[in-house]
Amino acid sequence: MPWLARMKQLANPHHDLFDVLVVGGGPAGLTAAIWLGRYLRRVVVIDSGDPRNWETYGVNGFLGLPGIRPAELRARGRQECRELGVQLVDAVADNGHRIDDDHFVVSTEDGREFHGKRLLLAIGIRDIWPQIPGLDHIYGASAHVCPDCDGYQAQGRKVVVVGSGRKAVGLALNLTTWTNDLIICTNGEPPDLDRSEYCDKLDALNIPVLTERISRIDHHGSTIYSIEFEDGMCLDADKLFFAIGQQPADAFCTGLCSLFPFERDEEGSIVTDRHGHTSVLNVFAAGDITPGPQLAIKAAAEGAVAALSIHKSLVPESRKLTKLTT
Repeated sequence: MPWLARMKQLANPHHDLFDVLVVGGGPAGLTAAIWLGRYLRRVVVIDSGDPRNWETYGVNGFLGLPGIRPAELRARGRQECRELGVQLVDAVADNGHRIDDDHFVVSTEDGREFHGKRLLLAIGIRDIWPQIPGLDHIYGASAHVCPDCDGYQAQGRKVVVVGSGRKAVGLALNLTTWTNDLIICTNGEPPDLDRSEYCDKLDALNIPVLTERISRIDHHGSTIYSIEFEDGMCLDADKLFFAIGQQPADAFCTGLCSLFPFERDEEGSIVTDRHGHTSVLNVFAAGDITPGPQLAIKAAAEGAVAALSIHKSLVPESRKLTKLTT
């Protein structure tokens, strides 16, 4: 053993060095862990148990599992991980640091530390909810954020888009794939339609914009039936989509970023190459925390791709062929 590595081991002889630390136990993190377990890697998945889609009624478009509930999908993934020897830790990862390029440490709120040779961030993002009484009762059944995931269920329905500016216009235009009965409500915010293109396209499609603040959502169980405004007006609705904003769920990642300047895009997502590698050596990312469509099946695919890359990065050179040169 090299002298420096031996000294590090002697300095901390009690830690258990995993091959891979996975932070986040959604489709990306669990899929990565399953693939890494199949590669016989020692893996730990640290998950807060508070997924973004906790109330969504179905994970749509996941091959062979139409409408599966998020909790069931996670439960199946966790069971498969256990069968492959993956360690599951239910805790909030709140900090981390790098000892060297092949040694990372993740600490949890309850004081535990986990050491690994590679780090995969599958922490996802958080949606910013509008402050509307009743929204929490219908989220996942009648209220949504993703037209790609839930637009199909809005076919021919009366749909209200809550938001303003480019985000709201873009969401409304996307939803015209399934319905022509659309209204944008800014919920008391300025409409921010500062480009003529926005008004021109909304007018051409007969999509009105209301600026009055919403006082509450009237619902029966998880089913919406009207939206009430502060001026007393009531608006019939079958579906609500909100386009307020999102932010990376990186309370943990912020700790890393103080040491590692991840490259990010304009939305704050962590930029990766096509193998899931971030701008920091041996740190990978997959799922909604990376740029692109926010689909469960895409997150799972990214988790698998990152797992393959992580495994290959751990294979010693003595077991690899030299690349051919032309």
